[in-house]
Amino acid sequence: MATSTQGVDLDPEKQTLLNQHKEKHFTAGEIVRDIIIGVSDGLTVPFALAAGLSGANATSSIVLTAGIAEVAAGAISMGLGGYLAAKSEADHYARELTREQEEIKSVPDTEAAEVAEILAHYGIEPHEYGPVVSALRKKPQAWLDFMMKFELGLEKPDPRRALQSALTIAIAYILGGFVPLIPYMFIPSAQDAVIASVILTLAALLIFGFGKGYFTGNKPFRSAFQTALIGAIASAAAFGMAKAVHP
Repeated sequence: MATSTQGVDLDPEKQTLLNQHKEKHFTAGEIVRDIIIGVSDGLTVPFALAAGLSGANATSSIVLTAGIAEVAAGAISMGLGGYLAAKSEADHYARELTREQEEIKSVPDTEAAEVAEILAHYGIEPHEYGPVVSALRKKPQAWLDFMMKFELGLEKPDPRRALQSALTIAIAYILGGFVPLIPYMFIPSAQDAVIASVILTLAALLIFGFGKGYFTGNKPFRSAFQTALIGAIASAAAFGMAKAVHP
């Protein structure tokens, strides 16, 4: 869909063209990023823990108990991390917004010169950007929005972003974390369960990696291979260390 023009006066012909124009852009980047963070860690960390405990000859019940505890702790930790990161981003935006507002009031000529400089970087000539600068000076809010986006490169964050990020990452971590633990729920012997866990988790990592590559614009098959390889290395390292310490 074309960019929203609500509240903007446009030539009727141009407005018609925008209404008819359809654009297929992927706009859920932040949500997908949170899902990727949660699922990738959720699949890998409990997988490595379960493999390590299995290598130490623990029973399936012990592996399952430890795995569930890790998933719970990991989901809380990862969710809190996502919340704090988004909150810090919002706080940073608010501080820069206040600073930019003060500069527009205290040194308007300097700020106007910065607008001209920004437009000049796009190859716009002085006689072309002069009216734009003058028009922005008459509209303080538009001027402020322009400076935040084009001078500082900051987009206004969604006020719900912090909580949304925390919940998305935590839920994704839980969903990913239970995958490698499923075999331990049904197979009493950890030595047998770990084999099923490896097969199931590697399959999940391949599917997840493919989806991650597809939605992020990378090569899906390459992404699938890389994701599965990282999980395999982590679990193999944990299993090997456990065997070395507890033969």
